[in-house]
Amino acid sequence: MASASALGVERVDFITIATRDPARARSWYHETLGLPPDPNNSDELVAGQVTLSFWNPEAEGIDFQPSVGGFALRVSDVEAARAELEAKGVEFVGAADTGVCHMAVCLDPDRNAVILHRRYKPYE
Repeated sequence: MASASALGVERVDFITIATRDPARARSWYHETLGLPPDPNNSDELVAGQVTLSFWNPEAEGIDFQPSVGGFALRVSDVEAARAELEAKGVEFVGAADTGVCHMAVCLDPDRNAVILHRRYKPYE
């Protein structure tokens, strides 16, 4: 019998997005994607129950590398959301219908992948 883990993860509290310019990134995620500021920290934004934090690794002597894997934002309609963002000049680099979900992958100003996602197949 497996023992209970002391780790006890409850949820993801925040993710860190690497950027060369935290103010520009915050502005893009707020103005372009419409994510609201965190009421407890004006340097961060909120996506559902997860906080987005912006970090410049170069300010700490670490090479900047965009996240090609990115993260997924659940939206109600991937195609409609993509059309809205394309009208704002957002670059998309891929899309898929996996037989389970629709996805479209766009890039933020630092070329980090942001995935618009909607699962349509019920869980079994």
